Amino acid sequence: LYQRIISHYGCHTIVELGTSLGVNTLYLARAAGTNVYTFEGAPSLAALARKHFAEARQENIRVIEGDIDITLPEFVAQGVKVDWALIDANHTEAATLRYFNLLLKILHDTSILVIDDIHQSPAMESAWRQVQGHERVRATADLYRCGIAFFSPLLNKQHVVLRM
Repeated sequence: LYQRIISHYGCHTIVELGTSLGVNTLYLARAAGTNVYTFEGAPSLAALARKHFAEARQENIRVIEGDIDITLPEFVAQGVKVDWALIDANHTEAATLRYFNLLLKILHDTSILVIDDIHQSPAMESAWRQVQGHERVRATADLYRCGIAFFSPLLNKQHVVLRM
């Protein structure tokens, strides 16, 4: 699904918070013309992910290793505009909202933001509701496993829930 969205909307600069083993990252990186910046706090997981990326010969992935609360603000300060972002790290309300607010600085009107595990806990549901209510978020889709936020001011404010 993520790869199809990225291809359909022509997203080129991608940020993923929470690399883990890098499986999602490989899918994100397969869309033509993408550059993926993936953040991982656990050195052992970052090393495994790098190994997987090398085996898959994906050269458009940059692993940013270290505490996301340190590495993400440093990345944001570079001013790289991001077309697509995935928050899949530190599934707490406070961290999710912290990451969201940082990413807002580098997301633009046609950017897409995905937040994983929005129904994992009451705290994650609260974070998702706050994202939905943010003035820059124009439309959202709740796919249960994840939520997708769109920022285009051309969209009417709306929230859609899809269950399969």
